[in-house]
Amino acid sequence: MDTISIRAPSVPSSGAKVRRSVRTRLPAAFALLPTALVVLVVYIGCMLWTVRLSFTSSTLLPKLDWFGFTQYTRLFANDRFVTSAENIVIFGALFISGCLIIGFLLAVFIEQNVRGEGLFRTVFLYPYAMSFVVTGVAWQWFLNPGLGLQKLVRDMGFESFTFDWLVNQRMAIYTIVIAGLWHGSGLTMAIMLAGLRGIDKDLWKAAKIDGIPTWRVYTSVVLPLLRPMVVTATVLLATGVVKLYDLVVAMTLGGPGIATEVPAKFVMDHLFERNNIGLGTAAATIMLITVVSVLAPWVYTRYVRPQGRHA
Repeated sequence: MDTISIRAPSVPSSGAKVRRSVRTRLPAAFALLPTALVVLVVYIGCMLWTVRLSFTSSTLLPKLDWFGFTQYTRLFANDRFVTSAENIVIFGALFISGCLIIGFLLAVFIEQNVRGEGLFRTVFLYPYAMSFVVTGVAWQWFLNPGLGLQKLVRDMGFESFTFDWLVNQRMAIYTIVIAGLWHGSGLTMAIMLAGLRGIDKDLWKAAKIDGIPTWRVYTSVVLPLLRPMVVTATVLLATGVVKLYDLVVAMTLGGPGIATEVPAKFVMDHLFERNNIGLGTAAATIMLITVVSVLAPWVYTRYVRPQGRHA
């Protein structure tokens, strides 16, 4: 009686799997190689070079001597930098909180199925499509006491009306906040609206059946569900706060005096106008540390911790 032998299909060895995986990923690796080189050389290399120069006595041209922490000591003893740090804290706190609140309220308004929803979305988001330079110039004209709002109201017969914040040293920083809110609230609105559209409609039906007030639903149910959107919006706004420069230059040039000075302008002025590379790079390093401290918790929460849970 003849026997029929059946061969089991061959299973590729682990070495063959590795070689196949390498051949598959090799073209993608070559395609990404120029971008990786740019990141390493331009971004990381320049950051390390900036940090290195902050420990030198560089003035007009870079030097490679060792100056220790002298530049940082001078930096924190510099009244102009201290004022810029205070201004960025004031601007950051008001700008981020204001954008989150206004953006959320605008998103709630659009979520009510209002007529002309597309028009409202475009109008609210349009300021963010413009550069900070354009925003700054527009608000400079509007807040200029001799050209804008104050003159307009006085021409209407209210001669005693005064709104001179733009030229008032105590109030000038708040004009930067106003312009920033007008520019950035639309972005927050778009992020919040996307989150609101993702909430299950059954939650609203259950809330209506239970007789829960609408404001209570938003504060106790909706806002906790929007936490990822709030975190994302906060990180985007915070990075914009740290690098604030063009809005200030377009509106006030840091004035009156140094009333609206910010760290980014301090860095640019010392690098290109005051010929003090060492002090400018020290301030830039402080800004880098600030950005990393803002981004690190978000990166950990968004990417590192979820991978740890799945491991």
